[in-house]
Amino acid sequence: MASLMENLIEVLDLESAEYEDLLGLSTRKTSVIVAGNTEELAKITDEEQNVVSKINRLEKKRQEVFTDIAIVINKDVNTLMLADLVEMLDARPQEQQKLARVHDRLRSAVHEVKRVNMQNKVLIENALEMVEFDMNMLQSLKAAPETANYNKGAYNTGEHMIIKPNGFDAKQ
Repeated sequence: MASLMENLIEVLDLESAEYEDLLGLSTRKTSVIVAGNTEELAKITDEEQNVVSKINRLEKKRQEVFTDIAIVINKDVNTLMLADLVEMLDARPQEQQKLARVHDRLRSAVHEVKRVNMQNKVLIENALEMVEFDMNMLQSLKAAPETANYNKGAYNTGEHMIIKPNGFDAKQ
């Protein structure tokens, strides 16, 4: 049982470190989103994918160790929580403290990653709304009404009203 606890603490510690790396990348991503640097955003996203794959491997290993622990203590793996396991270690205060510390560290890192990712989601949604607004403006400029300009034969020339980029036309 002691080696299983050590394995669990080690896996949770590694998982916490990976989540902290992910938090650093997500925080970097915030400033990149604000700056609109798509190339750097793509690089950060690739790095995030690597970290997430490491987290997934560690999570699978954690579940295996947790299942083994549940079998040894004769508890249902689906209902056993890490906090319950911490409480059960009253007889082993050192392991209990280590497990509680790493549990809190992991929970804190996951919470911060969620918070920063939610913030990034809002920033990306705002950026997409701006792009959509710009696209609508460009489309409306192309669909501007025709002018009432006629040629010598009294035919409509079919010219469209166009807003000049500098906003002022001295010829008018």
